[in-house]
Amino acid sequence: MAEGEIVEPPKPIAYTPVSRVRGDVAPRVKQARGFSLGELKEAGFPIDLARRLGIYVDKRRDTVWPENVNALKNFLEAYKSGKVVVPPKKKRPKKGSPQKGRVFRGLTPAGRKARGLVKSRYKETHRYKWKRKQRRGPRKTPSFYYHD
Repeated sequence: MAEGEIVEPPKPIAYTPVSRVRGDVAPRVKQARGFSLGELKEAGFPIDLARRLGIYVDKRRDTVWPENVNALKNFLEAYKSGKVVVPPKKKRPKKGSPQKGRVFRGLTPAGRKARGLVKSRYKETHRYKWKRKQRRGPRKTPSFYYHD
């Protein structure tokens, strides 16, 4: 590694299982979802530090591949020498202010009607409905029986 070089987090690899049905097909190398806990332990990498540095951890994997262990050791050395930039912590949304739904914001026809955001052009195009409602007058039964 050259001086002043910023090191990216390593990519984990895994081997595909050997197929006994099709004959002894050599296992191929593929990119894994994350490093196994055994690989992190063997490399001397704390799990919380790995997650903070942007290294993916796959709890389901139990294999330990020497290529992954070597990559983790090299990355840990680069981190200790100051070549690794720590990504900023992501801010989580506050619990008290959830995002309002689409209907409440008036993004659906029912929401626009409920909030009184119906445009006047709607009254022009559906004039017969509005006139019928005006002619009907006050209701004799409670309004919760009707769905206007």
